[in-house]
Amino acid sequence: MEVFRYSQARTVDGALRAGGTFLAGGTTLVDLMKLNVLQPQSVVDINGLPLDRVETLPDGGLRIGALVRNSDLANHETVKKNYAVLSEALLSGASPQLRNMATTGGNLLQKTRCYYYRDVNYACNKRQPGSGCAALDGFNRIHAVLGGSEHCVATNPSDMAVAMMALEATVHTQGPKGERAIALDEFYLVPGNTPNHENVLAPGELITHVTLPALASGTRSLYLKLRDRQQYEFALASAAVVIQVSGGNIQRARIAFGGVGTKPWRSREAEKVLEGQQASPEIFRRAADAAMADAKPLKYNAFKIELAKRALVRTLEETTQTA
Repeated sequence: MEVFRYSQARTVDGALRAGGTFLAGGTTLVDLMKLNVLQPQSVVDINGLPLDRVETLPDGGLRIGALVRNSDLANHETVKKNYAVLSEALLSGASPQLRNMATTGGNLLQKTRCYYYRDVNYACNKRQPGSGCAALDGFNRIHAVLGGSEHCVATNPSDMAVAMMALEATVHTQGPKGERAIALDEFYLVPGNTPNHENVLAPGELITHVTLPALASGTRSLYLKLRDRQQYEFALASAAVVIQVSGGNIQRARIAFGGVGTKPWRSREAEKVLEGQQASPEIFRRAADAAMADAKPLKYNAFKIELAKRALVRTLEETTQTA
């Protein structure tokens, strides 16, 4: 770890004036600083900011402060009741100790778990643009089959963001140029030619909160995570489903995947197949096939395509069977 300047902020404006890399729970940032993957010259501790509340909005939606801890969000009564997919996703991630530290904003911004990114002895365009991507010809079992490029195939590791993608969350920020509201589906960037740019945040811009829209009565949701072991493991493939069914007819569906994409991956292709159709094993499989139609496997991760399909079919079966 290199020498850096440390300061604490008590207001959002104060954090923006201080400049530097924002520190909340530190469950990703501190690890990567120790590995010399990230070497910020200035770290601004934002834990003193008043951004740690979960509030119901007048329209029935939810406002989640950027500093709300993952454990608190997962166990919040409104979240468990109305946004089950989000609670399930959070509780499937990391360990209780890490969930007690990790924050909503930090979770959205967490870095990939690609071992080549985290080891400075290997080439990584995300860490050092132009150096190459060791994963392309390396051991790429955990890497992406959707959204990759010749410059990067690293997966996004967040479970929470996958659920929020299916819930059509909006990320709210404040920065040197004022406030912004960004649909989560537009917040993340695929690597393309610039894998070092992972999202649309401008330098010095701070996530202040996330909003979730109110869900229609009768909406059901589920998060299913498939991984090598049951605890403290990242997804090989996961599926988040938010669905409204009446009389066996799928009126509305929102689908997102984790573990298979370079960003939390919303599948409008699967949604299009499902909406307006009668719930059935055949339509579920058609939706799964549509979701993975553009998948591009690497040497060691072709199994992820079928795994993701099965994850989606299973979540659809469970969310529609009694609707």
